[in-house]
Amino acid sequence: MLGGASAVVFTGRMPTADSPDGPVVSEELYAPIGEVELCYQTFGDPDDEPLLLVMGLSGPMTWWDQVFCERLAAAGFHVVRYDNRDTGRSSRVAAPVRHDQLLRAFATGRAHAPYSMSDLAGDAVALLDHLGLESAHVVGVSMGGMIAQTVAIEHPSRVRSLTSISSTTGRRTVGWQHPALLPRLIAPRKAGREAYIASSVAMWALIGSAGYPSDPESLRTRAGETFDRGVSTSGVLRQMMAILTQPDRTPRLRELRIPALVLHGTADKMVHVSGGRATAAAIPGAELVLIDGMGHDLPPELFDTFVEAIARTAARAG
Repeated sequence: MLGGASAVVFTGRMPTADSPDGPVVSEELYAPIGEVELCYQTFGDPDDEPLLLVMGLSGPMTWWDQVFCERLAAAGFHVVRYDNRDTGRSSRVAAPVRHDQLLRAFATGRAHAPYSMSDLAGDAVALLDHLGLESAHVVGVSMGGMIAQTVAIEHPSRVRSLTSISSTTGRRTVGWQHPALLPRLIAPRKAGREAYIASSVAMWALIGSAGYPSDPESLRTRAGETFDRGVSTSGVLRQMMAILTQPDRTPRLRELRIPALVLHGTADKMVHVSGGRATAAAIPGAELVLIDGMGHDLPPELFDTFVEAIARTAARAG
């Protein structure tokens, strides 16, 4: 079907059941791809359908929960997750961003950015090259959804199916942030592990899923692990500049002819649900799944829902 988007509204909770036999999980590996080196990890059988997971702003690959990756592998995917440039154990880019540049980008969308969404998409494609993969099912969340969309637009032969989660088209009139978040997004960040943990827990309390609340201690543990993997304040600013200066992809999304899924929470304060609706409306034949009570995170209670929807979309690729 290549007409308008179809929509599904999910209001219940799926049961979760761990398989006693987990998939093969690789060590953390490194891919030199031009000016940067990406840290990545794989799950499952290399002969299965390749699936690339792309994380969002400031998030290392470990924000794709290992249980979620294992469930995707159990569903028949060879899963690859990786740290974007400036995140986790991947390379840092030597290009500072001034506070006034960030403010100008927020206000106008016009400012010099150290790198673009196209550059981040190029990283994803170069990783596929490194792995010897001609194409893959590509799943991105938040900024990762923007990257995934850009890969599909600029490198269409490399994408078997596209899943965009909690993301938007780049059009500034959709997918906006709740006004209460803006001061936190542009405020200078304090240094140190404890400051990072406190700031992270406070932010997730604002943008997490009200319908699927996270345990504060779990948030503290994840924040500590994230800091220990490597956090770059300047890297977060560079990624923000790529987001704020991205183009409106709507016209080019309309040209896509691949199976596409758009997942979005109706309670998302970081990227308003209008961004998901606009993405699904732009991509011919896209399925839109709106989840009541979901914010800007990936609640474990919904892992089975995500896996089933991703697998359903991949199956449409034949």
